[in-house]
Amino acid sequence: MIRPFVAYPDKRLKTVAADVDAITDEIHAIWVDMVDTMEAMPGLGLAAVQIGVMQRLAVVDCSEERGHVVKMANPVVIHASAKMRDHDEASPNLPGVHAKISRPRAVTVQFMNEHGDMEERDFVGIWATSVQHQIDHLAGKMYFDNLSKMKRDMLVRKAKKVR
Repeated sequence: MIRPFVAYPDKRLKTVAADVDAITDEIHAIWVDMVDTMEAMPGLGLAAVQIGVMQRLAVVDCSEERGHVVKMANPVVIHASAKMRDHDEASPNLPGVHAKISRPRAVTVQFMNEHGDMEERDFVGIWATSVQHQIDHLAGKMYFDNLSKMKRDMLVRKAKKVR
């Protein structure tokens, strides 16, 4: 099921999501909805808070052919490369605007996978960017929070005009 997005400045987008204790049928159902919603955007990733589910769940699929979704519960970056990568980022929660954000080019992320096992996985390039973007959402942070106050304020004003 495709779920609606929470619109910025909804306070849930600035709230830290709750940890997931176990992978249940309910968590699997949320992941299915998240993948459906991500594909309908279309997008490269989605955090549960973006659709109003206040749990530390994320999905990412940056493959060209699609269908290689990584489902994560409680994802945490445990290592980040010193080399940075710039990428134009956006969010359906604040449509019509985007900004170039600099993030580590590669990250190692620890998370609970769809089987309930702890996993560590390396992500590089666009995959690393998307994973970090989703982890930020789960921590109550949006991509434009990485900008200076002046640039962030300009972006939000522009988004209001677009609406």
